[in-house]
Amino acid sequence: MEYNTETINNLAQQVGQVFQAAVKAEAGKELRIADIESELREMMRAIGAEALSRILSTGEGTPQPELPCECGGTLHYQRQRTAMITSVFGKISYERAYYAGCQCECGQAPLDRKYGLEPGAMTSGLAALLSLAGIEFGFEESRKWVKAYLLFDVSENTIRSETEGLGALQAQQEKALSQQCQTESYLQARLRENGLRPKRLYGSMDAAKVRIEPRPKDGKKPKKEEDWRDLKVGCWYEAEPVPCAQRSRRHRHKQARGQTALRARKMRYFCDIQESEKFGELLWATGCANLADLAAELVFVCDGATWIWKLIEHYYPQAIQIVDWFHAADHLKRLSLVAFSTEAERTHWLDQVVADLWEGRVEEVIGACENLVPSCPPAKQEATYFTHNEPRMQYKKFRSAGYLIGSGTVESACKQIVTQRLKKPGAQWNVEGAVQTAKARAAWLSGEWESLCAQRTALPLAI
Repeated sequence: MEYNTETINNLAQQVGQVFQAAVKAEAGKELRIADIESELREMMRAIGAEALSRILSTGEGTPQPELPCECGGTLHYQRQRTAMITSVFGKISYERAYYAGCQCECGQAPLDRKYGLEPGAMTSGLAALLSLAGIEFGFEESRKWVKAYLLFDVSENTIRSETEGLGALQAQQEKALSQQCQTESYLQARLRENGLRPKRLYGSMDAAKVRIEPRPKDGKKPKKEEDWRDLKVGCWYEAEPVPCAQRSRRHRHKQARGQTALRARKMRYFCDIQESEKFGELLWATGCANLADLAAELVFVCDGATWIWKLIEHYYPQAIQIVDWFHAADHLKRLSLVAFSTEAERTHWLDQVVADLWEGRVEEVIGACENLVPSCPPAKQEATYFTHNEPRMQYKKFRSAGYLIGSGTVESACKQIVTQRLKKPGAQWNVEGAVQTAKARAAWLSGEWESLCAQRTALPLAI
């Protein structure tokens, strides 16, 4: 909606006059700019609440004597009935026509359906704001932030409920998508679509630990005080060159080593606490949503976790697989700390094997590890690690093709979803609450917040 300058000026003049009158009524009270701002905000909130109440109460016109019922019968006008909702302006009441008398014994208020209102509940606009606070801060801290911004109190449990509710809605959408992506007709229809398909799409997966506190059952104390569960996180994204003016020292270092300075873009995240086989269904469903199976080139950059590569080989066997360069190099660094007692020996060995790894000479790296086995048994495990992942460590070839070779995108996702939200000091989670909050935050980070909130608005109303 747009409002012309004259209308805004007239309203501003009236507000200014009311404010000045209030100031004069409290003669001698000294106001600073912060006081004026605070008083104006509170006045505008009160005006907004009253205006919203009037808009809803006068939004119907003359009630019709009868209305068709969804069951096929007829609803009859009863009376003007008062309802209350909580909006971004606080609690407000309004009156609207109420219909009943159908043989199905259902009642209906057409105004509520028109505007997506549920009497006694909060508006979808307020729910979106509370959830936004809930995915960013701890729920108790969120309550303080909400009061500072909206100028009224909302309970910690209300914020928790709305945040987890949006996460539950995201989970429902993912479940529906997973079921759809298992049907042959849907997959065949996608093949016939002529839309724009990604030329090169990346995927990455990782996991981060979340502390789950078991809840007592039947009054019994849980066997464990706490349990740590893996929240698996995935990300689909594309890559683009970093403009010269925006290159950091790290980017310039990459360029000097013959690696294209790239950065991720269009990141779309997904996450859950579940076994890897079940998580694979989510990997496939979100992949279909992002056209991963139709991409001209699909590249996975991940660490060396076995469960990750098993899922990739099962769902995307034609994808290019790359072990994250930094994880691979770190294996060598940690081995050098165990194998050598002096810094000179360590540096000499490490410089050579890291150079071999960078150039894709994985056989040389494996040989160097095996040579350490007689004096350092852990080197055998590292030699096995590099042997198993040799095809995924052809870094010279990958760099020449212009691929990203680092999985920093999904590691950042783990930090943003798990570390920055689920691991806040004092955070206590059950599995359901942790997953739902994580899914809501993932939707925000993926740029899908507005569409998720729109889905909440579209939910059927209680009668």
